Amino acid sequence: MNGYERLLATIRGQAADRTPVAPQLFGHAAHLCNVSLRDYEQSGALMADCQLRMQAHYRSDAVFAFMDFCVESEALGSRVRFYDTQYPEIVDYVLPAQADAGALRLPDPMADGRLPEMLRGIAALRAGLGDRVLLTGCLLGPMTLAAQLYGIENALFLAADMPERYETALDFATACAIRYGQAQLAAGAHLVTVFDPAASPAVVPPAFFRQLLLPRLQRLLAALRRAGALATWLNIAGPTAPILASYPAAGADIATFDYEVSVAEACRLLPDSCLVGNLKALDFLDAHPERITLAARQLVDACRERGRFILSSGCEIPPESAPANIAALLAACDAGG
Repeated sequence: MNGYERLLATIRGQAADRTPVAPQLFGHAAHLCNVSLRDYEQSGALMADCQLRMQAHYRSDAVFAFMDFCVESEALGSRVRFYDTQYPEIVDYVLPAQADAGALRLPDPMADGRLPEMLRGIAALRAGLGDRVLLTGCLLGPMTLAAQLYGIENALFLAADMPERYETALDFATACAIRYGQAQLAAGAHLVTVFDPAASPAVVPPAFFRQLLLPRLQRLLAALRRAGALATWLNIAGPTAPILASYPAAGADIATFDYEVSVAEACRLLPDSCLVGNLKALDFLDAHPERITLAARQLVDACRERGRFILSSGCEIPPESAPANIAALLAACDAGG
């Protein structure tokens, strides 16, 4: 089996030749290829080249088409500051506090900001990978993009003080995500991973997730499925145990869980979902490779009988992580799966 076939079988609950491995490697591709993050994040061709070289080096089963978490917000008008050795930051948000997001124009993935560069990168990745390795696009979920319209502090105040106006922002963010996700699928992504870190219970109460975010996630994931996504993938980091049971209702086939949720608890809460996780991402910075190997094999063993498990980190592996630790993860999967 190749990586694409292995992952597709696992997602569908079918037998695979081994446990698939899909480490969340984004900016690490630039680090591995001695390219500045500033350059990597602004060129779809360079992003694709680095990701292809990294996949050839580590032999992972999936590749993430990802630049940074500011791409959509920048396309909407936020001002972003770039750095050579760290991810960019938003220094000027597109909306002032309490402004109405309904006045904003939906960004055009073919024309606005770096969205076209991302689509060019996805097309280049699909051309290079074909159907040998699963290619997943990446986009921000409704809560995170809505928060980036105002800044997280202003957004949370708005959600508490003017909930109807914040729901307008959530609806706008959902429409942005649908349009961008459809464009990524048309460019060649097999599926699209929805990252929504601001939806974590570490940021908003679980009741907020169920009442306000769940219906928007349903809308988004259903639209991605209709646009041809092979599966739907929801990725929220942090202590997500209080909301994991809602993922099937959101329409998520694949659920990432972080190290703050045990594998036993994730299996109990999501008995029929394909799980992805849950190695601690920061361990890849300075842990000994043997520690990564042990933790990875324990996860593979714990899910061997269950199936429907993809070995990965619970969130992004930091760009500057030790290559030996990432190689240990891939080797452990081969040995254990």
